Amino acid sequence: VELLDSRMKTIYTRPRTAGSNFLPAISAMASSYRGQNPLNSVTHSLIMPWRPNTYYKVASMVPSLASFSKNVPEVIQAKPHSPSNRMVLFTRYSPQDWHLSNQNNYRESESSRHSAVRLRVDTARLIQDKEQITRKIQSETSKNLGERVSDIVYWKSELTHETDQVIREIHALTEAKKRLERSLAETESPLQVAQECLYHREKRMGIDLVHDDVEKLLLKEVDCIKSCQERMRRHLNRTITQSNRAAQHELERDLSDKSMAQRIDDKCHQLRNTSDGISYYRGVERVDATISVPESWAKFTDDNVLRSQSERSTSAKLRDDIENLLNATSNELWSQFNAVNVSFTHRISETANAKNKLQTHLAKTLQEIFQTEMTIQGIKRAIKDKEAPLKVAQTRLDERTRRPNVELCRDPVQHRLVNEVWTLDTSIQTLQQRLEEAEDMLQMLVHTKAALEYDLSIKANSLFVDQEKCMGMRKTFPSSPHQFIIISGGGNGEFSATIIEVESTNYFQSNLCK
Repeated sequence: VELLDSRMKTIYTRPRTAGSNFLPAISAMASSYRGQNPLNSVTHSLIMPWRPNTYYKVASMVPSLASFSKNVPEVIQAKPHSPSNRMVLFTRYSPQDWHLSNQNNYRESESSRHSAVRLRVDTARLIQDKEQITRKIQSETSKNLGERVSDIVYWKSELTHETDQVIREIHALTEAKKRLERSLAETESPLQVAQECLYHREKRMGIDLVHDDVEKLLLKEVDCIKSCQERMRRHLNRTITQSNRAAQHELERDLSDKSMAQRIDDKCHQLRNTSDGISYYRGVERVDATISVPESWAKFTDDNVLRSQSERSTSAKLRDDIENLLNATSNELWSQFNAVNVSFTHRISETANAKNKLQTHLAKTLQEIFQTEMTIQGIKRAIKDKEAPLKVAQTRLDERTRRPNVELCRDPVQHRLVNEVWTLDTSIQTLQQRLEEAEDMLQMLVHTKAALEYDLSIKANSLFVDQEKCMGMRKTFPSSPHQFIIISGGGNGEFSATIIEVESTNYFQSNLCK
């Protein structure tokens, strides 16, 4: 027996066909030729319609009749009616031909037997070699299947770990997204408060409708809130884009494919020659349905893991950006909210001081109006008091015009009466002029009083708008989830905040110091 995988050097032979000297058995029975022409009988015998079927079915090649015809002795043309000539006609072979034919058969038989023996020996060795090769190949295939299953298990563990990490990152990003959405929704309340404050402050009247620091800070607060909302919306869009679902889907699909491949390779690894379910599948070795090689197979999964890790890194950075944004916007909103409240307090204090001063001036104006009215009454009484002396003086002058003739004398009395009338008339005119001046002054004081009262109503309306309407709404401030920010203020207009952790509300309410 030669070694395994050694080259076979035995030359196999097969039985050779019978030579041209091989002669089939030919019957020479005379009865076969009865009633036939001798010449026709020769031709008919060469065709051999009575040849045995067994020989021609076993032989690998049909001997040619031409070869027989070459060894057939020359046919003697004899008269058909001569019996001796008939016997001579059918004598075809010589004894030497018969012995040569037997020797050829012996040699062919020995050669066939020797070839059969060598074939059996070589076949036994071939079977043993092929059995060893088959066992070795099957063992190596099983070993490769085991290694393949180990590789699949390794990459499955990597995919499972990465999938868990991605799922946790998705949950964390979802929570950050919910917090961002809640914070974005919470900014609507301070924005509405600031806009309502601007709307209410438009109801101020007269001179109080000024573009003061409060209005500037309120407009700045609206812009600040809108800017924070815009940044939150941009980060919210980033969270929607950065969903990590694609990476999770690729990992889960790859993991599912790995699981199916592991089940199939496990089944193949456990198959034995005695297992059930094994069968022939002709031509399956010629079907190549593979689409990858081990390098591309491993690279595909490695690329999925690397892509997932990159997505997780981007998602973690996005979550950090969201946290920083929430802290920054919270500080900005709180700072602006506090600045507006301080400005409101200062403006309310200024309006209250102006109102108090107006009330003081109004009281003084009312006092002056009263005194002016008393003065007007005194002037009217003085004018009335001058009417009787003027009447007396004019009556005297009228009576003295009735004196007769020369008695109409321009005496000192006449001069005195005329001077008295002129003096009284001048006094009355002067008093009437002063009365007009006093009445004008009273009218001016009344107008001043009305202006002061109107300004007081404006200041009262401004105080109501700023103190009741606006500051009444600004007692609440939306904070970060699960926190209260309690605002307290002193008489100097400064505010302070205290953060208290709670569990069920996102808003606080406290009384502001007016």
